[in-house]
Amino acid sequence: MTLASLVEEIRRRGAADVAAIEAEERDAVVAVATERDGRIAALRADAAKATELEIARERSQRVAGAKLEARKALYEAREHRLARSVAATRQLLADFARSPAYPAVLQRMYATAVDELGKAPRVRGRAEDAAVLQKVAGKSFDPTPVPIVGGLLAETANGDRRLNLSFDELLRMREDRVRELLD
Repeated sequence: MTLASLVEEIRRRGAADVAAIEAEERDAVVAVATERDGRIAALRADAAKATELEIARERSQRVAGAKLEARKALYEAREHRLARSVAATRQLLADFARSPAYPAVLQRMYATAVDELGKAPRVRGRAEDAAVLQKVAGKSFDPTPVPIVGGLLAETANGDRRLNLSFDELLRMREDRVRELLD
């Protein structure tokens, strides 16, 4: 082999090696770029998924908060309406306490007090009812007025047992039932 062919062979092999190295470099660059693009795509997908989850969580919290506020407003409106209805019922009882049928109710209440507490229970009521209660209860009537809408308070002579037949107490005891009826 001649020197020229040897040099040519070395150049050809060198060029082939350079081409192989350049091809490996291009492949490595492509692999790194592909891996980088894959990682970027994965990071973007993870970020998009996290953003979607955060949006969904935020949305559900806002919806739950709005539902809670709506229930609260509904409850407050219902309570306001029921309070007005109970106040109207209380006013009806106050109006009834001024009616001609009211003394008969006081007599029945006194009879109930006698049945529950025994003979001659001590009876108190409103100042407006003093004349009727004096007539019904006789000597067991206590003239000390009580701030009630109507009805009477009775207790045994020794004060051991007490029976509250005031309209206020009767309404309070049945307020849940009144609420059910008005609801």
